[in-house]
Order: sequence, then structure tokens, then C-alpha cells
Amino acid sequence: MIMNIVWLLVGLILILVGANALTDGASSLARRMGISDLIVGLTVVAFGTSAPELAISVISAAGGEAQLAIGNVVGSNIFNILMIIGITAMVRPIIIERTVLSLEIPMVILSSVILLVLGNTAWLNGEGINEISRVSAIFLLIFFILFMRYTFASAKQPGAEAGNEEKENKTLPVWRAILYVVLGLAALVFGGDKFVDGASGIASALGVSQAVIGLTIVAAGTSLPELATSVVAATKGRPGMAIGNVIGSNIFNVLMVLGVSGCVRSLPFGSIGNFDLLTLLGASILFLIFGWVIKDRTITRGEGAVMAAGYVAYVGWLLASL
Repeated sequence: MIMNIVWLLVGLILILVGANALTDGASSLARRMGISDLIVGLTVVAFGTSAPELAISVISAAGGEAQLAIGNVVGSNIFNILMIIGITAMVRPIIIERTVLSLEIPMVILSSVILLVLGNTAWLNGEGINEISRVSAIFLLIFFILFMRYTFASAKQPGAEAGNEEKENKTLPVWRAILYVVLGLAALVFGGDKFVDGASGIASALGVSQAVIGLTIVAAGTSLPELATSVVAATKGRPGMAIGNVIGSNIFNVLMVLGVSGCVRSLPFGSIGNFDLLTLLGASILFLIFGWVIKDRTITRGEGAVMAAGYVAYVGWLLASL
């Protein structure tokens, strides 16, 4: 138990240090290349901070622990939207670009709908079990490739610069910016892995089920890089990177992580049911509503608090149902 606590703390420290380095390096590269923070967040930062989810889910799938693989993705995406956006908005209200509201966030909603459909394949087919088959996994990867093609095409369009975001006066040398990105990603991945090891060890010692561990402890642990990166980005006046990180990570998790994991082995949903999948869909829709309807293109501190409270309520329900 003591070593689990040690790994928990070591992982957290590495995650925070890595998030700071990654944000500085990626922002500097974005300014030099004339690419918006949003695009950097959707790609480099999102992929890097989602590396723990990819590693955990693929390893879990290969080991026959499908509920841990799926629970990791579902739980991480719920955490990303409700807790990360919520906490980031409480630190600093987030102004969202119009294209994000009309294109990227609807993609997050679509990915949640796809996951909900896959989680009800037995009911839709009238037979079998709810699972992500290898065929479904291949289609997820195809959707992922199409999304990436759109994202990179958007980066080349005029007006793709950073918009209203605050600019830092200091731009790092290219070699140092690349070094910060590489070391930051390494610290995030290694720190996230050690955090999960410690947290999972503590949870297992307390007798918590695999599905609940995946939806909560592992999901929150593998999402800590996204949380740290988004909060740090917001405090440094890079809201595009904070939002892009969450959106990119959620799409990456469903389409790429589950796509790759499902190709390794078919993934039955098991005890991960509609309550969890509908919570994810509801969180995605709430993301759009708060960003667009209540106060034009801004997620306020109050809305952030509501989102964070929603996540606490969800975890409370999971624990109460044990």
C-alpha cells in the first residue's frame, strides 16, 4: 500500500511538470509555424496526453480485460468534459471559437453517439452481446483518419491563426521547444502510468470491481495529463489549446484507442451499460449548450462548477451502486 501511494505522488508530480513543459513547447512551435493553438491541441497535445489511455486500453484488450479497456475510454471522456472543462473554466472562463462550436464539438457528440450505438448492438440486432467487434473497430479507425484529414486541412486554411488568444512575448528556440514537447510528453506518459499503477493498486486492495476501476480510478488517472495540460494552458492564456486538448483527446479515445484495441480483440461491454454511455452523451451535449446557448461562446466559472459537480455526482452514483 505504501509503494502504491508513493507511485501515486511521483506520477502526479511528473504529470504537472510534463504538462507545463508540453504547453510551453507546443505553444512556441505553433507561433513559429503560424498554426493555431486549437490545431496543436487537437493533434500533438491531444495525442500525447491520450497516450496513457491508448497504452492501458490496448494492454487490457490483449489481456482479455475488455471492461477495463472500454471503461477507461468512457470514464476518461466523461472526466475530460465534465471535470477538465469544468475545472479549467473555474480557473479562467473559456472563450470558444465559432468553428469549434459548429464542427469540433459536434464531432465529440457524434463519437459519443457511435459509442452508445455500439453499446447496444445486441438490442439493435436482436441477438448476440454488446461489443465492439473487429469490423466495428476498423470503421472507427476509418472515421479517425477522416477526422485527421479534416483537421490538417483546416490548419492550412487562411485565418487558421490563433484568433483572440493572448500571445506570450517569449518564443523559445526551435530546438528547445521540440525538447520541451518530447520531454513533456515523456513525463506525462510515464507519470500517468505510475499514477494508474498506484491508484489501481489501492483500489484493488479495497476490492473495487474492474469496471468501476476502469470508469473511475484508471480513467481519472489517465486523464490527469489532459487536466494538467488544459489548466496550465488556460492560465497561460491559451484557451484554444485547452479546448483542443479535450476535444482531440475525446475523439482520439473513441475512434483511435477503441479502434486499435478492438482490432486486437473484440471488446464486450459487460457491465458498462447505458447509464455510463448516456452520461457521456449528456456531458457532450452539455458542453455544446454551455459554450453556445447560455452565454455566447463562453463557458463561465459558474458553468464550470456545474460541470465538475456533475462528475462528482456520477462517481457518487457509481460508488453507491457497488
